[in-house]
Amino acid sequence: MTFEEIKALDEQYVMQSYGRFPVAVDRGQGATVWDTAGRAYIDFTAGIGVCSLGHAHPGWLKAVTDQAGKLAHISNLFYAEPYARVARALCTRTGMSNVMFGNSGAEANEAMIKLARKYSFDKYGMGRGTVITLRNSFHGRTITTLAATGQDVFHNYFFPFTEGFRYAGANDLDSVRAQAGHDVCAVMMELVQGEGGVLPLDRDFVQGVAQLCWERDWLLLIDEVQTGVGRTGSLFAFQQYGVQPDVVSFAKGIAGGLPFGGVMANEKCRNVITPGTHGTTFGGNPIAAAAACYVLDIMDDAFLKEVQAKGDYLRTQIEALGVPCLGKTRGMGLMIGVEVKGNQTNKELAAKLVENGLLILTAGPGLRLLPPLVVTREEMDKGLAILKETLS
Repeated sequence: MTFEEIKALDEQYVMQSYGRFPVAVDRGQGATVWDTAGRAYIDFTAGIGVCSLGHAHPGWLKAVTDQAGKLAHISNLFYAEPYARVARALCTRTGMSNVMFGNSGAEANEAMIKLARKYSFDKYGMGRGTVITLRNSFHGRTITTLAATGQDVFHNYFFPFTEGFRYAGANDLDSVRAQAGHDVCAVMMELVQGEGGVLPLDRDFVQGVAQLCWERDWLLLIDEVQTGVGRTGSLFAFQQYGVQPDVVSFAKGIAGGLPFGGVMANEKCRNVITPGTHGTTFGGNPIAAAAACYVLDIMDDAFLKEVQAKGDYLRTQIEALGVPCLGKTRGMGLMIGVEVKGNQTNKELAAKLVENGLLILTAGPGLRLLPPLVVTREEMDKGLAILKETLS
């Protein structure tokens, strides 16, 4: 089908919940994709951080097709090998105790909130279910995770929102303390605020929140939906902050392109979720779990060091471009934000870059880069050349 035919079908039959760029992507290889007309684009989005091993990775493809030919799905009322192997890999590499699987980041964060409230209910009874989150955060688009999101722009239309959330300032421990009360059960935060603008939290602040949680028996909930699975140059971002969370959510890059996610709990929380208190039809799906096994196998120490090196290279080169509308960069690993200066908005710049062959994202007022973790130097240089040529 042509782009025009696909667009017509979309406008006729699909709810218009996205403002799409005028590109119909047909296929991909590594960090390069091609549209239906055969034009190539450098992909600095990875499906918003999902395609961690890029497009059509041969090992990932074999893991998925081998499992599809064996068992595509079975109810969670039965055991299956793939999800158990993923759980073992996650726990042994993070120091966490056990795992519960789901399908998406929002679902994982919902489960994390449920776990925190049940932990508190089991130990203290009713009235201790409030979760403190940070302003400028983003935790998902369900009613509850929208309520958890600390941005007023998301708190509209869908009233009434779920109760039980209060917001503190990022990197402001006094602000977190000010939200304390007998009703609090947890603090929930992203270590790099992704949708808010790719803003890493200060290490001292994170450690201070962890100490406060320990003192008050609040659970420390870390949302690693976007930062997890190698994106920041370690398997999970919390491993660079010197803290051990009580619960961690993950999704996006874990299965390299398939819907998969979940939460990891520490030993204190390993028995909070019991039969009947949470569930999912597709969570732990054998095909997605087989993909996740392969992704985790690939991400050894050498791979993660390369992610750090690639991120450093991109940030250094972007700041050296001398493009007037771009300022400083920030982020961790291959999760990069770029300041936008001048009269043009980040959305206007992103549209121009896409038109010229570079797929890129926005976040807050800036640009956001989430390339596949396997992006090559050649692909990075092509993307940088498009940045310079388009925006100079």
